[in-house]
Amino acid sequence: MLAIVRGLARFDGRSAFSTWVYRVTTNACLDELRRRRRRPLPTIDDDGGRAEPVRAAADDTVADHLRLDAALRSLPEEFRIPVVLRDVCDLDYAEIAFVLGIPGGTVRSRIARGRGLLARALGNPRAADDRPTPQP
Repeated sequence: MLAIVRGLARFDGRSAFSTWVYRVTTNACLDELRRRRRRPLPTIDDDGGRAEPVRAAADDTVADHLRLDAALRSLPEEFRIPVVLRDVCDLDYAEIAFVLGIPGGTVRSRIARGRGLLARALGNPRAADDRPTPQP
């Protein structure tokens, strides 16, 4: 939110305000991810004196969220960003194309490829064409 407020004077009106906000938010998130990569993971000592990463609670919802987060982080940035903008932020393809400065067809292919990589990272190795088609 601070990045949006601080950058408000730079909004020039060439795009929808919401599209500009998504771009500012995307940039802020990417900056934070870069900062996190430079920080060491917090660790605790186990009984044997070895340091282990701090584990989250065993709650299924938290575990699912962590699995999804890890799977998203494993995607190359060029696929992760369009998938998040489409499936989490609910932007349409044209807005994503504008925000990222790439053609609409590229957006569609990156989302399809990103979703496939995400499915594999979450343990579904079958390709989309291997899945049965739902019957009406």
